[in-house]
Amino acid sequence: MTTGAPAAALTAAQAALAAEHAAVYGYGVVGGRVDAARRAEATAAYAAHRARRDALARTVRDLGGRPAVSAAAYTLPFAVPDGKAAVRLAAELEDRVAGVYSDLVRAAEGPLRREAAAALREAAVRAARWRGSGVAFPGLAERA
Repeated sequence: MTTGAPAAALTAAQAALAAEHAAVYGYGVVGGRVDAARRAEATAAYAAHRARRDALARTVRDLGGRPAVSAAAYTLPFAVPDGKAAVRLAAELEDRVAGVYSDLVRAAEGPLRREAAAALREAAVRAARWRGSGVAFPGLAERA
């Protein structure tokens, strides 16, 4: 890595870890509101995000950082009173996670970059399943 690359990778890994903490929290809400037909999908996504979160905590330590801790609660982007809103929340969570993994792909090299690309791909696939359609460039939404 070049001189600024380790710091950039650590910063991006911390952001991805924070997003995974938020996704785990969000899927707790999704799982409580989603229809029974999609509950297994929510449970699988919850488990996937927990596994990514735990792996990122190790990555942050390996990069010389102190892993960000989860907040006690997170503000949801909108009210989630029913199954339809829960599905929208799940797609939003995946879009947000894809965005931070896109940043990690840009900042990292080697195995960490490959792992971030795999996480980005997984988030994009889950988002498409929840939404019913994909986006052209997952993780690369325009930023204000």
